[in-house]
Amino acid sequence: MKKSFLAKYGALIAFLKSLGAWGVLIISFMDACAFGIPMDPLVAGYVYANPHKSWLYCLAAAIGSAIGSLIPFGLGRAGGELFLLKRIDEAKLKRIRDRFEKQEFLALMIPAMLPPPTPFKLLVFSAGVFEMKVVPFLLAIISGRLLRFAIVAALTIFFGPQIVSEAKNLILKHPSLAVAIGILVLVILYLIYRLLREPVAEVTKEIEGTRETATEHRPKQ
Repeated sequence: MKKSFLAKYGALIAFLKSLGAWGVLIISFMDACAFGIPMDPLVAGYVYANPHKSWLYCLAAAIGSAIGSLIPFGLGRAGGELFLLKRIDEAKLKRIRDRFEKQEFLALMIPAMLPPPTPFKLLVFSAGVFEMKVVPFLLAIISGRLLRFAIVAALTIFFGPQIVSEAKNLILKHPSLAVAIGILVLVILYLIYRLLREPVAEVTKEIEGTRETATEHRPKQ
């Protein structure tokens, strides 16, 4: 049964890939709403084959991701607060809501730029729980995803599949420059961590704790 499903799933993805930008949009929608699909290699493959359409693939992937995210967002808005109140008291939930609302746009845009294992769907669910307005919600995701895929496209166009060897050459020939770039990346990651920690850390912890509790109390077969 599982092998049959995986075979059909693989065939569906292969078919969608043949649809060009429309396929990218549909696959990114599937990735955002339920299935975990590696979007970066997909976008890179399209860009490498047709560099002149790179902007179209990036835009399609960003829009598809935003539309697909409306599903976990809607679930969070429909019953997410009751879900959280089973684990935390109302006063604590209000404190978490206040923290999130102070920088809700950044709390979604920045994770949208980051690859897995960023708990992006969890943050999308939290945005629904805290009743973020739909338009800012969509704009935050589109902005973050567009920047992410634009970076992927730029790296693909400039370096192609040789990016790994180019990175090694940079380290060997220009070690000081490589160190400076490494430090810059670490600083950026630290700033991102600081931005994300306050508005979403407690929500992430509580929801993951709920999942663990549900697993522990699941009746044994």
